[in-house]
Amino acid sequence: MNEELKNHKAQLLELQKAQHEACRCELKATATQPVFGHGNPKAEIVFIGEAPGKDEDLQGIPFIGRAGQFLNTMLESIKLTRDDVYVTNTVKYRPPENRDPDDYEKIACREWLLAELNFIQPKLIIFLGRHAMSNFFPEAKIGEVHGKLLIKEIPNFPTKYFFALYHPAAAMYNGALRETLLEDFQKIPLALEKIKD
Repeated sequence: MNEELKNHKAQLLELQKAQHEACRCELKATATQPVFGHGNPKAEIVFIGEAPGKDEDLQGIPFIGRAGQFLNTMLESIKLTRDDVYVTNTVKYRPPENRDPDDYEKIACREWLLAELNFIQPKLIIFLGRHAMSNFFPEAKIGEVHGKLLIKEIPNFPTKYFFALYHPAAAMYNGALRETLLEDFQKIPLALEKIKD
């Protein structure tokens, strides 16, 4: 790892720690630990999931359970690894029993997520599931917009390009969704090319 990347990683870790200290999310009280974003701090692509699960809560790394392994396989299918991208969550602490995060929890963690994204300055943000998407596109329905490049100008935000996917965990138990997710994933390099043009 070169010196610049090492410094960037160290700065991002400091930002994460500061955000954890300041975060008012009530899930802090029940979670084992915060789950910081993970990967390349200079990534062009950031994947945003919804919230940590049991494995993530124990190990402090996002997407390392079965859904994470599926994500890794899909990344390999487009010639990427976890070291090329950055993976984080909308909510930084595990909700009890892996329930969906509620709106208050998303709002409590929103400033942290925005700080992370502004630090990384990605070209493309990919939502893994409807909870991540609804944070930025509250009116959109994932069944209608999955696999499409979405464009939205947000003040003081690093990019206007977004891409919605079904959540890997949902797709693991539904064959049709799995096929759709695999097909949509193949569109990511094309979306990135469009942005660079």
